[in-house]
Amino acid sequence: MNAPANPRWKHRPEGSTWGDWGPDDQLGRMNLLTPERVVRASKEIQTGERFCLSLPLDYPGGNVLNPRRLPPKLEPTMDATSGTPRYNYPLRMDNPAHIDVGCDDRVTMTLQYSSQWDAFCHMGQLFDADEDGVPEIRYYNGFEGGKDIIGTVDYAKDGSQELREEGIGARKLGIETMAEHGVVGRGNLLNLFDVIGRERKVVGYDVFMQAMEDQRVAPEEGDLMFLYTGFADVILECAKNPTHEEMHQTCATLDGRDDKLLNWITDSGVVAMIADNYAVEQSPARPAPGKTYANSPLHQHCLFKLGVPLGEMWYLTDLAHWLKANNRTRFFATCQPLRLPGAVGSPANAVAMV
Repeated sequence: MNAPANPRWKHRPEGSTWGDWGPDDQLGRMNLLTPERVVRASKEIQTGERFCLSLPLDYPGGNVLNPRRLPPKLEPTMDATSGTPRYNYPLRMDNPAHIDVGCDDRVTMTLQYSSQWDAFCHMGQLFDADEDGVPEIRYYNGFEGGKDIIGTVDYAKDGSQELREEGIGARKLGIETMAEHGVVGRGNLLNLFDVIGRERKVVGYDVFMQAMEDQRVAPEEGDLMFLYTGFADVILECAKNPTHEEMHQTCATLDGRDDKLLNWITDSGVVAMIADNYAVEQSPARPAPGKTYANSPLHQHCLFKLGVPLGEMWYLTDLAHWLKANNRTRFFATCQPLRLPGAVGSPANAVAMV
């Protein structure tokens, strides 16, 4: 498909979908998740069994997996008058006639600490979209860093930095765009744990496709693709005290440097890639030829070029076991992120139905 004219960019990355759904599109391949395909997905509900696809939000515990991401802190709100915690709070303290007792709480959390969605603004690229010879910060469909995605620091083309006084947030491509669209569709699960076990193995196209053929997994355009590796099981077994080896040296992960695998994602028409491991792909990826390259090439391919959101560290174990026992690979999934305007990611609050 030829790239249409766009006011934000003069050319788009090779193989990208920028502009395919209009100059201001923020949904990417989620546009393929049509009402007709949701109806198709609903036919996978045959027994009414339901499976939670999220880890507890206080797992994995600590910050061994990612030093920047800390566990959520849950605490009561405080009474505005007395300053006492509103937990097991007798309302008679406000009015002697009241017999009610109430609890009210709040949470401080890293949105991508546990089971999570990545929005398109989670990862962009230095890319010369305006053809002036100098790469600038761009995100899916050409949206601009410092203008459409706002941080506390502006990083200029010349490498200089300038502090900003206004608040951060994604004015475009925020996670709320997915929530407003509704992430509901047909899931397809590939069981990589049955192929590899808990060995740390970077899976390329050949192993991936052989497993797909052996398990008769055949996603179609508009489907959601799920990968079960067993990593979420390791997380739970660590009981919120994981080691570096357990978090970084166990279970399968995809080879984002494998161009054939990236091309499969393009050609398959899947609208999301979801796994129970840390980043879907091996991160950081092995070095690539050339002076510059993406540290997380599958992220760049999906989030930056194609508009395919990524789900990470989902809990897929019970679903995977049920599907295997019942000789199925498909299911109905509702996978809503939080409708939090401006956020670059969200906890996953997903449920599968079979």
